[in-house]
Amino acid sequence: MSKITQSLNLTQSQSLVMTQQLQQAIKLLQLNNVELAEFVEEELAQNPLLEKAESEAPESSLDEQQPETKDNIEEQFDNAITNDETDNQNKTSDFDGGSSMADMGSGGNVKFEDADMSFENRMSRPETLREHLNEQLFVACSDSRDRMVGGLLIDQLDEAGYMRGNHEELAEQFGCSLERIENLMPILRGFDPTGVFAADLSECLALQLEERNQLDEPMQTLLQNLDILADHDFKKLADTCGVNNTYIRDMIEEIQALNPKPAGEFDHLVVQTAVPDVLMKKLPKNLGGGWRVELNSETLPRVLVNREYYTEVSGHATQKKDKEYLNEQLNSANWLVRAMDQRAQTILKVAGEIVEQQDGFFNYGIEFLRPLTLKHIAEEIEMHESTVSRVTTNKYIGTPRGLFELKFFFSTALESADGSTHSSESVKARVKTLIDEEDTKKVLSDDKIVALLKEEGIDIARRTVAKYREALRIPSSVQRRKQKKNL
Repeated sequence: MSKITQSLNLTQSQSLVMTQQLQQAIKLLQLNNVELAEFVEEELAQNPLLEKAESEAPESSLDEQQPETKDNIEEQFDNAITNDETDNQNKTSDFDGGSSMADMGSGGNVKFEDADMSFENRMSRPETLREHLNEQLFVACSDSRDRMVGGLLIDQLDEAGYMRGNHEELAEQFGCSLERIENLMPILRGFDPTGVFAADLSECLALQLEERNQLDEPMQTLLQNLDILADHDFKKLADTCGVNNTYIRDMIEEIQALNPKPAGEFDHLVVQTAVPDVLMKKLPKNLGGGWRVELNSETLPRVLVNREYYTEVSGHATQKKDKEYLNEQLNSANWLVRAMDQRAQTILKVAGEIVEQQDGFFNYGIEFLRPLTLKHIAEEIEMHESTVSRVTTNKYIGTPRGLFELKFFFSTALESADGSTHSSESVKARVKTLIDEEDTKKVLSDDKIVALLKEEGIDIARRTVAKYREALRIPSSVQRRKQKKNL
């Protein structure tokens, strides 16, 4: 019979503890410049020893010589990331990333008024679709309940102006009778712009054709066979509608004159383009040529530690808790400044190496994009692969060829029989070029594209060509032949 006993043993082990500051440093690395600015604003509100640097930031670029030795914070930073991963249009011109407008809304207005609410802006504000339809609803319906349900139906329209919802489900959602919605829909479908509240594209086009008195029987048949029209099989479409080729072409011209998205003219949303975190510029020949990579200082926040204020306040602090608070805030401020500097240097190293590896792309175009992996960049700059992954996520670089996410430059390699490798993106671009340049009388099949690429030293399977073609939304050779034939 075994004897149960208790014993106390002392063991010693080492482990890396993820402190709050280390977690914060990793978080900073993942943020882009816009998100970092928001984070810094929060820290400025919480820490009295931090202040925003108003002076222009000194330029930091690849031209500056970086120290080879790492300080303590950088070693902790890299180790923490490694442990976390283990456990869990003119190519000669500079790129303008729109940073000249980065200070919009940042307090630069010298007048004490909200520019968006100024008289001029309010007078020129475009009318929304909701407002436009509600005005018509108020005139068309006198019953208050109909107006209320109609307003709810207006809110159900999608961005194109279609009413996709099921009427029974909407009646249950609104708490009204199905009969009320059924009676309202014909009224709503008569509103301007013509085609709103249609259930689908066919009904939207039918409403517009009916208004133009062009909805005859052949046209109704055509609207029921839009899939044939999409295939450009005009002969089959003419037979289905019971008309000749000349008549079917006239019908198609009438369809093309319609608006498939009646709510599109009311779309006044301003598209927010991505702001580059890194800028890339071409150096003149007198400076050695090549590329210069630097941080976008106009969107990169800078903070300083106000040591004078700390000295003044700490001299008057008498209680222990006050001194501890000040020391804690000072350490936090120092850490944030150093972590932001480390983040900037890491982004520059990664972006600079990407530019060096993809020099052919920047000089000659997409077909010279090299296959590249996170591991390859990590080995070149002697950092962990997870660090490179964090740096390249949701961060953009402004180049003479446009704005690209850093992730764009990483693509899989296609290896040819002779051992040479090609980027999947460059091959995809080459497939598009071949199709764009094909003879209208000799449409290239996928097999023919494979043969042409093989002559150029690119060994690729037919199914891969088909996959790239579908990703580019290019129809098959059969569909392209029909389209070109009917042009």
